Amino acid sequence: MIGLLQRVTRASVDIDGKQVAAIGRGLLVLIGIERGDSEAHSDRLLERILAYRVFPDAAGRMNRDLREIGGSLLLVPQFTLPADTHKGNRPSFTPAAPPEQGNRLFTYFYNQAKRAHADTQSGLFGAEMQVALVNDGPVTFWLRVPADA
Repeated sequence: MIGLLQRVTRASVDIDGKQVAAIGRGLLVLIGIERGDSEAHSDRLLERILAYRVFPDAAGRMNRDLREIGGSLLLVPQFTLPADTHKGNRPSFTPAAPPEQGNRLFTYFYNQAKRAHADTQSGLFGAEMQVALVNDGPVTFWLRVPADA
């Protein structure tokens, strides 16, 4: 399972011209679900996201996590994130979980995130979304919990 974590000053998701989610300071995380991922992978990725220290302390060092700063979390399902891009000019989506598995695990991930961090919102699995963000820094990290872990 993959999380592309971006520290933001604000972010939002629109579907069909209507805003379905919006946050201020916090994290926008694109979630990619791979074949072989499970609830255990989801739980581990969520632990890492919530504890990842990407916000500055008083000295300006990245020593604070999302909860410490009272930030918001916006989760966006991203089918293309697990694509195989190693060769050629067209991505292969073979590594991505089938839609049913992806939807089930994203829903599970979102529900667990909401329980662990009340200020959590999300995009919609399978929808055509327009995602807007102001990346703060910019600070972006690619976190992965391998399916074979």
